[in-house]
Amino acid sequence: MEPEDLELLYQIENDPTFWRYGSTTVPYSRYTLRQYLQSANNDLYIDQQVRLVIEAKDAAGKPTALGLADLVNFSPQHHRAEISLALLPQYQGLHIGPTVVNALINYARSQRLHQIYAIISSKNIPATRLFQGLGFEQSAILKDWLIDEYDYVDAYVFTYFL
Repeated sequence: MEPEDLELLYQIENDPTFWRYGSTTVPYSRYTLRQYLQSANNDLYIDQQVRLVIEAKDAAGKPTALGLADLVNFSPQHHRAEISLALLPQYQGLHIGPTVVNALINYARSQRLHQIYAIISSKNIPATRLFQGLGFEQSAILKDWLIDEYDYVDAYVFTYFL
């Protein structure tokens, strides 16, 4: 990520519709996110995560940010990391996911990971289809793992061996 990505990061991190899929429960200030951008090394082994901007170029070659792709919860001991995607609402449902996930798979291979996994709400049917369609295997069900509004919902763990 670049300092210029602050507004994208601010928009995604402070959108409560994404919170139900992750661990964020409060908004982040621009100051806090700016500090994060300044301190990140963009190195999986140093930061234990890597956050990448998903971009598309228009006909003139100008990039447009579509969202974020992450490898987080990296375990150097066990050579695995969790994968996550956050597409801005206007780019959801446009079948961008397969290209992004395949790019993350290739990146994970280049970092010599053994596996990547995704934790997906049982209510997130598009994400479930995406990961199953790319060869991820459902390896576990986490009962009442996430809260969606006022109800607890199960989460599926999808694993991909590299």
